[in-house]
Amino acid sequence: MKFELHINGREYLLETEPNRTLLDVLRSDLGLTGTKYGCGIGQCGACTVIVDGRATCSCLMLIGQAVGKRIETIEGLAEGDRLHPLQESFIQNHGIQCGYCTPGMVMSAKALLDRNPSPSEEDIRVAIAGNLCRCTGYVQIIRSIKNATESGQKGRDESP
Repeated sequence: MKFELHINGREYLLETEPNRTLLDVLRSDLGLTGTKYGCGIGQCGACTVIVDGRATCSCLMLIGQAVGKRIETIEGLAEGDRLHPLQESFIQNHGIQCGYCTPGMVMSAKALLDRNPSPSEEDIRVAIAGNLCRCTGYVQIIRSIKNATESGQKGRDESP
């Protein structure tokens, strides 16, 4: 079957089987490997992308469910060589250790900041509750998101 997808501001026409997940198509067909495979059951958040403004586990979304939706992946955040403010804040505040959870964390944070540019610490904790990290203990991650908001850096709205 053919599927038309809108990812990171670009249109893609793919021919594939309808039982494949968005995660599999992103990684295997489109080479967007920043989105990670973690658990495959929506429990770890490593595969988080933004679908129509909401943080979504791409391992749980079949490709057909993504048709007609605006999808953002970690690769779509940087503008050329310039990182997104959230990515910069994660670097500056040591929110990255092994890096495996980082793309999902950043995408969950971006979805939060796009709808709430001044979240409380509790809002941040709720927004990243579906993202597991085994390295940082979350302190640096929460600090990274909070500092991005306090310094006037927020998720850029990439709406067309």
